[in-house]
Amino acid sequence: MSDLVRLVVFFLDGQRYALPLSSVTRIVCAAEVTPIPNAPAIVFGALNLQGNVIPVLDVRQRFQLPRRKIGVTDQFLIAQTRRRSVALVVDEAQGLLELEASDVVSANLITPGLEQFQGVVKLGDGLVLIHDLEKFLSLDEELALDAAMEQVE
Repeated sequence: MSDLVRLVVFFLDGQRYALPLSSVTRIVCAAEVTPIPNAPAIVFGALNLQGNVIPVLDVRQRFQLPRRKIGVTDQFLIAQTRRRSVALVVDEAQGLLELEASDVVSANLITPGLEQFQGVVKLGDGLVLIHDLEKFLSLDEELALDAAMEQVE
């Protein structure tokens, strides 16, 4: 019996992406984001979620998609990295996908340069790119975010 992989699937500009369910703590409707001075460009700002200040990250910028403001129909995926909770702005969370681990193709087997992805799943109606949240921010971005968050908290 092989291991099951559980993914939270979301859309950005019509493309499906996913995060492991184990890293997603909840999905919430978009809310007002407060800018954070001196934060890296990848950071929209911060969100106060039940008394916790969480940085809101611009997934579109990281995936080199057209930038846009956060819309009222957008959603935030609240996720946990080894270092912190973060909110990712997504167009829409599609739901949970459960599949066999053998159905996931390692991203480095597809093409070099996909370090931010853990793998890819081929479904009958297209691909789902599985994001590696631990590789979302560069070390410089992490350090700059740490310094900016200290000013906010």
